[in-house]
Amino acid sequence: MPAPTMILGLTTFLVGDTMPAMLDIAVIEDPATAESLLDPVRTRLLEALAEPASATMLASRVGLPRQLVNYHLRTLERHGLVELETERRKGNVTERVMRASAGSYVISPAALTALQPDPGRSSDQRSAVWLLALAARLVRDVGTLLAGATRERRPLSTFALDAEIRFASAADRAAFAEELGAAVTSLVSRYHDDAAPRGRTHHVLVAIHPSVPTPAPVPAPKEA
Repeated sequence: MPAPTMILGLTTFLVGDTMPAMLDIAVIEDPATAESLLDPVRTRLLEALAEPASATMLASRVGLPRQLVNYHLRTLERHGLVELETERRKGNVTERVMRASAGSYVISPAALTALQPDPGRSSDQRSAVWLLALAARLVRDVGTLLAGATRERRPLSTFALDAEIRFASAADRAAFAEELGAAVTSLVSRYHDDAAPRGRTHHVLVAIHPSVPTPAPVPAPKEA
């Protein structure tokens, strides 16, 4: 029987002079910034700004008037979604070359303020709604930690495990879930230390859910 697919990762996000110029992922917590990001024109501009460009260059890339591009760039810059790469003189004009502040963006549930999911409203281990609320809390908390680490120029260590397994039956899936729960509970009991003076509390989240089928690739049209 082939082994299940598994990805295991221990990541330390190092914040300092060696940090890349563009973040891989930026987590958006501010509601106004999230609203700005969701504008379809601004999304197109951010995609195009994976490579630095001036407003004139960007207008050519996306097929929009330069004045409209300038308007949206100012909004994106005000919310920290784009940053100034460099300035250069072209005749009597100073041209500003901009780039996206990150390669991709995640909107934190914190941007929804009182509407964000609350895992405390339920604790049914078999509830997909509870699992979704836990996942939303994960995005919110890790986003907050990452932003704090960036500001304070300190490392942030995280651990993740991603596996795919095919169960022969619903009974096997239930048995696996029971054994997994028992193993995690045993590990938590073994390593949890309320009395540790320099200890730090961590969240452990373990989840099982059906895999989403990968869409089949769309075949390219045949040439006439």
